[in-house]
Amino acid sequence: MRSIWNGAISFGLVSIPIKLVNATENHTISFRQIHTEDGGRIRYRKVCELEDREVTQGEIGKGYEDADGSIVPITDEDLAHLPLPTARTIDIVAFVPADRIDPLQMEHAYYLAASGAPAAKPYTLLREALKRSRRVAIAKFALRGRERLGMLRVVDDVIAMHGLLWPDEIRAPQGVAPETDVTVRDQELDLADALMDTLGEVDLADLHDEYREALEEVIAAKASGEAPPEAPGPAPGGKVLDLMAALENSVRAARRSRGEEEGEAQAAGGGAQEAGTSAEAEVRHLPRRKAARSAPKRTASGKGAAKKTASSAKKTASASASGAGSARKSTSKSAQSKKTASAGKATAKKTPAKKAAARKRTA
Repeated sequence: MRSIWNGAISFGLVSIPIKLVNATENHTISFRQIHTEDGGRIRYRKVCELEDREVTQGEIGKGYEDADGSIVPITDEDLAHLPLPTARTIDIVAFVPADRIDPLQMEHAYYLAASGAPAAKPYTLLREALKRSRRVAIAKFALRGRERLGMLRVVDDVIAMHGLLWPDEIRAPQGVAPETDVTVRDQELDLADALMDTLGEVDLADLHDEYREALEEVIAAKASGEAPPEAPGPAPGGKVLDLMAALENSVRAARRSRGEEEGEAQAAGGGAQEAGTSAEAEVRHLPRRKAARSAPKRTASGKGAAKKTASSAKKTASASASGAGSARKSTSKSAQSKKTASAGKATAKKTPAKKAAARKRTA
């Protein structure tokens, strides 16, 4: 990485020599202007208005245009002697919690690299102090002709600096919010919550610039003399007339794109039919993600119902088994009683015969 600025971090009485390196890069595909008839390049030439001739880069300097149109020349030497303590110093002025910084203020990001072996110890000291305090450093620095505000934080084992806009450069959001009074029902919030749960989370490392990839395919096809790929047709959908229907269809589309069942598509609020509407709603078909996302929280109730059904089925089965056992026992008891009765009858039949024989012997 090539450094774009050399200076030092002023940390109280500690000075840390550093080099400023861009932490981000731009992958946007750029185009050249050409003459459509013959493909010739269109270039901008730098011409002096007084002499009416093209000038070289070495002849070009800086100048400030005053209100009356006059130009005040400003040289590099003038800029080098600006009465600023931050001309070559990142001056730390405070340490604050990270959540105190509004993301609206963040601009470009830079890495701060220690400049030489002597800077390693104070650089590591500041890095570890930022880690342990769980705070960020607010600093002032001058870069590219103006003083800027910065935020220093730790990324892995490196100190990174985010350029910040000055507070007066953030516009107040006046007149941006809807001016009409809107009432949001609980059913709509439930459906919105179900949609958020269905979409789930995403690993930002999996996201990429699909527009740039498609543009590279078009350029490659035209360079090889082939026809450019055709654009996919627009996703089907109707005019959005009802918010509930749009939310319900969005939940269904999100679940279908992840291969999930639609069994609880209307679990979050009763659906559009309960709201008294059946309007057609526009739904954007969501791309299928690599990993299936977690189902909405309300599916837990379905699992609980399944468990209850299984337990009741077990109870019914055990009751049936005990009933069958009781029937078998009663059947065996009745059989035994029948045997006892028949034996009694036989005994009763034999007793008179024995008595008659005894009488004969006595006689």
